[in-house]
Amino acid sequence: MENKEYTFNGMVMNGFLMLFVNLAVLILSIVGVIFAIIRLDETNGDSGGWLLGGCLLLLVANIIMWCGLMMLEPNEAKVTTWFGKYSGTFARTGFYWINPFYGTKKVSLRARNLDAEPIKVNDKTGNPVMIGLVLVWKLKDTYKALFEVDSQTMAATPNTVGSDTKGLMNALENFVRVQSDAALRQVAGQYAYDDEDNRNNEPTLRSSAEEINEQLEQKLDERLALAGIEVVEARINYLAYAPEIAAVMLRRQQASAIITAREKIVEGAVSMVKMALDKLSSENIVDLDDDKKAAMVSNLLVVLCGDDSAQPVVNTGTLNH
Repeated sequence: MENKEYTFNGMVMNGFLMLFVNLAVLILSIVGVIFAIIRLDETNGDSGGWLLGGCLLLLVANIIMWCGLMMLEPNEAKVTTWFGKYSGTFARTGFYWINPFYGTKKVSLRARNLDAEPIKVNDKTGNPVMIGLVLVWKLKDTYKALFEVDSQTMAATPNTVGSDTKGLMNALENFVRVQSDAALRQVAGQYAYDDEDNRNNEPTLRSSAEEINEQLEQKLDERLALAGIEVVEARINYLAYAPEIAAVMLRRQQASAIITAREKIVEGAVSMVKMALDKLSSENIVDLDDDKKAAMVSNLLVVLCGDDSAQPVVNTGTLNH
């Protein structure tokens, strides 16, 4: 996309020098007006009228000259226009004077935060989820910010845009908020909340945070470039199931966790039973037939897989009885 922003190249003078010049001209004009009024009384208007008119014109010009003074702090800029035509962006820090007939709009180039409220979206599988983001952004192209998007109608108080930096930046923040909402919905709809069954091995909103954040930044960059806005960082800061299905999904997660735990318990129990039988057989501790082995396996599995503590029963008879 073509970059239409460029640096202001008009006449720029030191602000302190012009401040003293304006003060001198102001004092000279006031003194001239007073002297002209005195001459009018003494000469009945023969020469005092011309002097008074000249001093009044000089006073009006001095008032206009005061309007050319401007002061910029670090990471601030002024967009200049010459009777509606873009004339460049002035971003030099300090106190300066430019032609007062240039129109100027002050903008901030500092980083700003947007902590978006969680919104409800449907994930890839159709489940409603609540998702929110935090975004750090700053203005990069002042031409696009002022002339490519309609900041006047986006502002809460349109009349302040141009004369009030806060009004313009709030208008741009509204633009960022709307586009962030759209980008977040687009990205969230491409992924499932979670892979409950661990079968697909696909990235999910919960398990692939870095990948999701990178794609979110890319989508935001594409959408906000129109307004000359640069995305510094974008991160998902809230993720949960929507309230209407949260309880059901919690029970599902609990059931899945119980099943997984049981699988581990059974796997360990079978391994321990096999080890016990192999140990008894290899060391000739006792000779077990198939029925005794089956009974022993059953008892060991009950003891190892049960939730309650086992109650031992002492058999005083012989195993071969």
